Amino acid sequence: MDKDPYEILSVQRSDSAEDIQKAYRRLAKKLHPDLNPGSAEAEEEFKKVASAYDLLSDPEKRARFDRGEIDASGAERPQYQFYRDYAGAGAEYHPYATDSGYADMMDSDEILSNLFRGARTRVHADGRDVQYKLPVEFLAAVNGATSRVKLPDGSALDVIVPAGTRDGQILHLRGKGEPGLGGGKPGDALVEIDVKPHRFFTREGDDIHLALPVSLSEAILGADVRVPSTTGVVSMRVPKGVNTGRVLRLKGKGVVRPDGSRGDQYVNINVVLPDKIDPELEAFVTNWAAGKAEDPRSGMEG
Repeated sequence: MDKDPYEILSVQRSDSAEDIQKAYRRLAKKLHPDLNPGSAEAEEEFKKVASAYDLLSDPEKRARFDRGEIDASGAERPQYQFYRDYAGAGAEYHPYATDSGYADMMDSDEILSNLFRGARTRVHADGRDVQYKLPVEFLAAVNGATSRVKLPDGSALDVIVPAGTRDGQILHLRGKGEPGLGGGKPGDALVEIDVKPHRFFTREGDDIHLALPVSLSEAILGADVRVPSTTGVVSMRVPKGVNTGRVLRLKGKGVVRPDGSRGDQYVNINVVLPDKIDPELEAFVTNWAAGKAEDPRSGMEG
């Protein structure tokens, strides 16, 4: 790599290690081969950026480069020494004519070997983050569970879904992404939660809502009824004379919050008549004068 690593990363020699890291990450995100599939030019530029960062991110290498002891590839700079003071006046000079000359030749070979070793491109890059979408059952999201994500390579990743997880929430799993290159840190797994709808429950914030059918006799006379909740069936008192649209609250039966408290469950009453009207009920209503005088739509016309 002939070009100055400071120029490759577009930083100054006086910049801090943090500035250099920020510059590298910015360029790596732009030039990473996974983001530029099929682009040989982007891959080559990425290698240059990674090699430059490999040198400048190491304090010792950076200091030696600044002093001119190593070159941009990290190889030792060659220091050739020729022994021209051959013993004996008038003798013809030959660089390898003495033991010192042969030592010079061997030193040169070692330098060339170091140059070739140092010329190999060294890539150092953190692993890429990966994204997944995880379908989760409604009650599993509310109460917490462990779900499994299938990875592209056929393996699986167990994901702990905390209690109270929301639809669309992203779980950040550190170190579960793609492996890094040249000792770089692995990326992270970003798991987006897709909460499936429930046939009874809906969620609004930390509260749970449920539509509960009650019979005509339960609505008129009142009753103790069994009500589904996200943690199991509970008992609830339906007050006498309750009507459709009345909302009753089950305190603390909602979604658990980070501080350990819970929201509430709201039960929307829906009075349901029997599919087949009983003759006795029909006869009663026929002769029920007060019922006929009741106008539930009063005030809607004006």
